[in-house]
Amino acid sequence: MESKKFELNDIVEMKKPHPCGSNRFRIIRMGMDIRIKCEGCGHSVLLPRREFERKVKKILPNEK
Repeated sequence: MESKKFELNDIVEMKKPHPCGSNRFRIIRMGMDIRIKCEGCGHSVLLPRREFERKVKKILPNEK
């Protein structure tokens, strides 16, 4: 099973939207757990890596 490659500060699209309506999140911490921050309202969520990999839909290109 191939693991997806995530980097710090990547923007990801999740399968389900956040209650604020946005489904775009920025990765702000990586390790055994991954902390993501909602791009819509700024709320952060801590997910185990396994759960995060299951819930992520795709990695979006960074706007620099």
